[in-house]
Amino acid sequence: MDASELARQIRSRSISAVEATRDAIDRIEQANPAINAVVSPAYEKALDHALELERRAQGGEWQGPLHGVPLLVKDLFDFQAGVRNTFGCRAMTGFVPTETCAHVQRLVDAGAVIVGKTNTPEFGHKGVTDNLLYGPTSTPFDLLRNAGGSSGGSAAAVSAGMVTLAQGSDAGGSIRIPAAWCGVVGFKATYGRVPNTGGPNAFGCAAPFLHAGPLAATVRDAALMAQVMSGPHPEDPFSLPDDGMNLPAAVDSDPGALRIAYSPDLGVFAVDPEVRQVVEECVRAVADSGLQVDAPEIRLPLDQDELAELWVRQVGIAYLEMFDAMAAAGADVIKAHPDDIPDQIQRMVDAARLASALDARRDEQRRTQVWQSVQGIFADCDILLTPTVGSLPVENAANGNTLGPAAVDGKPVERSIGWCLTHPFNFTGHPAASVPAGLTTGGLPVGIQVVGKRFADEQVVSICRRIEQSHPWSGDLVRMRSHLLKGPAQAASATGAGS
Repeated sequence: MDASELARQIRSRSISAVEATRDAIDRIEQANPAINAVVSPAYEKALDHALELERRAQGGEWQGPLHGVPLLVKDLFDFQAGVRNTFGCRAMTGFVPTETCAHVQRLVDAGAVIVGKTNTPEFGHKGVTDNLLYGPTSTPFDLLRNAGGSSGGSAAAVSAGMVTLAQGSDAGGSIRIPAAWCGVVGFKATYGRVPNTGGPNAFGCAAPFLHAGPLAATVRDAALMAQVMSGPHPEDPFSLPDDGMNLPAAVDSDPGALRIAYSPDLGVFAVDPEVRQVVEECVRAVADSGLQVDAPEIRLPLDQDELAELWVRQVGIAYLEMFDAMAAAGADVIKAHPDDIPDQIQRMVDAARLASALDARRDEQRRTQVWQSVQGIFADCDILLTPTVGSLPVENAANGNTLGPAAVDGKPVERSIGWCLTHPFNFTGHPAASVPAGLTTGGLPVGIQVVGKRFADEQVVSICRRIEQSHPWSGDLVRMRSHLLKGPAQAASATGAGS
């Protein structure tokens, strides 16, 4: 059952929080060896929390809308006090935070039971999930191929049915990319809906890059979790005031006469023909459901390489600032552990050190061009549909450093993020989701990206639900899971691994 139904069953006393938690632990133990999604289990802490929630339920006290629902959290900047947090990096294996970050605390306050942390590339630096500490996370649809990143562990865990909900973060597509490659829903709300707290610079260049949000098997569950995580916070100067947003209600709302535009490539991206075919079939299903979908000519002001290079430069400044703060706190990771930092991060940081303040300001001007272009698109439509990523899932490497594709449809691409149609909307902070568009003839999942106007998160959720209704994918997940739970060797064969 999905998280919404599980929460209802717990509240009706048909299932206890302890039973739900033990079931999730059993499913993680069964499926995780084949996928490598969960890297730091927190079973004892989770069972203690579930037992406390059960005691409260027996007394008629309910913690919140996620009371007793097991959940996984990304092993990145998403701290839970007392649970090891490695950032996917060998140099950080001994780090145990003493505080819980704001959006994770909100999930706990809503009754969620955190059963562990999920895999991510070192410091979330690329759109695939692999690292020198834990190795790659596979998409459950093909165990030799990557889950996408950087929230790949969370997406794969939901896809495989280990948990009904998992948390991810998104600075360039890191929720939406793995959602596409694992056949689940990933949603980043308008920047500021979910607060960012705890960093040394509340006004840093991570704004409006870094978002936290849900990965779920259904739109309803994603909406429920995103609602719980949202709301103003006194420690985040960019957090938005409460405007009455109700994402769960938006799931059942009629999208009405929303103007929907479809772009196969945003005018500048290379897209694999198989990806394009699956997405266009999904768009036709949406149109056949009664919504009007137009295909205006859309072209972003920077080309595919320029967009990727801009993202790499700006994220490099964020990494330089982060490593500087860590060094000031006594953990100079770059200097003390150079062999534990991938070359891609080293290059980002080195380039950031050489950049001038004027260089950074010029890049902000380039971001402004993207912002103005996207705002221009939404002057003529309410919702924009695109492929989520241009590529099908890549094969896992054996050296702990899987990269994105070197080329898409014959065109060379930047391998960290250049093959994704996601990061332009991190430049701008617009709400964006990825929902499954369908499977290729080889059985690999493809995602469709749904982007809305700033603050129009409810409209995004409403269209995501219409896609789910007109082009259902739950059967694909059920069939894939039935193969996966037979065991890694049989699963590899049944899901088409190596195809």
